Amino acid sequence: MNVPLWVWAATIGAMIAILVIDLAIVDHPWSKKKGPQEFGVKQAAWWATFYIGIAILFGFGVWYYGGATAGAEYFAGFVTEKSLSVDNLFVFYLLMGSFAVPKKYQHEVLLVGIVIALIMRGIFIVLGAQVINAWSEVFYLFGAFLIYTGYKIVRDHVKGDEEQKDFTQTPVVRLVKRFWPVTQDYHGSHLTVKIEGRRHITPMLLVILAIGVIDLVFAVDSIPAIFGLTQDAYIVFTANAFALLGLRQLYFLLAGLMDRLAYISWGLSAIMVFIGVKMILHALHENGIHVFEISTGVSLTVILGVMAVTIVGSLVKSAADKRNEPPAVEEEGERDNAGDRS
Repeated sequence: MNVPLWVWAATIGAMIAILVIDLAIVDHPWSKKKGPQEFGVKQAAWWATFYIGIAILFGFGVWYYGGATAGAEYFAGFVTEKSLSVDNLFVFYLLMGSFAVPKKYQHEVLLVGIVIALIMRGIFIVLGAQVINAWSEVFYLFGAFLIYTGYKIVRDHVKGDEEQKDFTQTPVVRLVKRFWPVTQDYHGSHLTVKIEGRRHITPMLLVILAIGVIDLVFAVDSIPAIFGLTQDAYIVFTANAFALLGLRQLYFLLAGLMDRLAYISWGLSAIMVFIGVKMILHALHENGIHVFEISTGVSLTVILGVMAVTIVGSLVKSAADKRNEPPAVEEEGERDNAGDRS
């Protein structure tokens, strides 16, 4: 797609405006209750629906103005990045628990994380586009990396590495603690406070630093994945941006359902391996080797199909596990009281 500079500017400006309006509405500056409020499930559901809705409408716009191929590339990229973001939410969930972030401040932490992610992915997209234009063989590297990523997702899931990780002891957090004193408790949303004439940093700043490092890791995983579906920088950026914009609402909506998505890692692993193979086949074709290339339509169908099977399978397993749970054992005192009442 040949996208004029003013369209880029308008797109980025619109996304910034959405984030500002989102933050203003969530924080309720006109409310009688002062300070941040907890994010409710109903509120999260409405916002998550809104963001998915505008992402779909934008995709139809890309389809109308850019053609069917561009539209299919956008939707394939958006679904892939959204699927990756759902898996990433599990890591955010563990991070919030590690740092014991109060619920009323979690949406602010997530917003900062989204802004950092957008900036990092923007940088990676520019670098990725330049590397692809200068060296087409990079598709071999990206493809191999995605296949390894697919293997690593399943390996970590089976071993339970993420659940055992202590995010309060990451190298960046430990480095900060060496040079600055850290308060034991949160001081609202302040990043630093002055105590007895000395500047201290708060756990809020440590959380933001940790989430920034996680965003960097996620960007390294996700950008090669979407470049395997399209090399159009505008589609890569917008698919990533729309997948990220509703991330914090999705976090609060899915926070209580994390344990029910048992097969999400397996689905993402399959998608990573599929895109990795697609990139290697594309690289072989570009180098004059006549091999079967996977079309964008096939990619979109496979990605949607894998995620549908993953979600349905997870929900079926969750329901089966719930049915097979042993009945709750009554305490002896409760049985005696029941007998007395009878």
